[in-house]
Amino acid sequence: MPTPTRGPRLGGSPAHERLMLANLATSLFKHGRITTTETKAKRLRPLAEQLITKAKRGDLHARRQALSVVRDKDVVFQLFDQIAPRYSNRPGGYTRIVKAGPRKGDAAPMAIIELVEELEVAAPKAPRKTERKAAKADSIAVLAGDETDEAPAAAASAPADEAAEEQKNEETKA
Repeated sequence: MPTPTRGPRLGGSPAHERLMLANLATSLFKHGRITTTETKAKRLRPLAEQLITKAKRGDLHARRQALSVVRDKDVVFQLFDQIAPRYSNRPGGYTRIVKAGPRKGDAAPMAIIELVEELEVAAPKAPRKTERKAAKADSIAVLAGDETDEAPAAAASAPADEAAEEQKNEETKA
């Protein structure tokens, strides 16, 4: 159990702070990166890293513990099946906090908290396109290979055609 932080709570009461951090963790796992205040990001980091460590364990008890914090079943599924396997050989340090400029309205210091390795949500789509492009390039190469086989034959017949035309020209001149 981590030691409680000193100073005032984020939301006013401990229950509200827990709920805010749970919502921030849900958004972080859903989107891979969120922008929030520096204080909230610093409070969120230990919670998010503990949840990823539990997800790496992968058993039923860990899943139920994660569901007690993150109430969205789809996000917990994504955490256990997509995010945790990426960090299987990493002992810790799953999140990064990058300071951003002050917020426009009240000049609160803002920060971006993100998972260290980018989420690969769009990754399955990219190989499909490259596979299609590769297949298309292969079919074009095959077609081009057929045309190049015909081209030398046409080039070989071209000198014969030129010779025949020259003979016709000589006959017409004579």
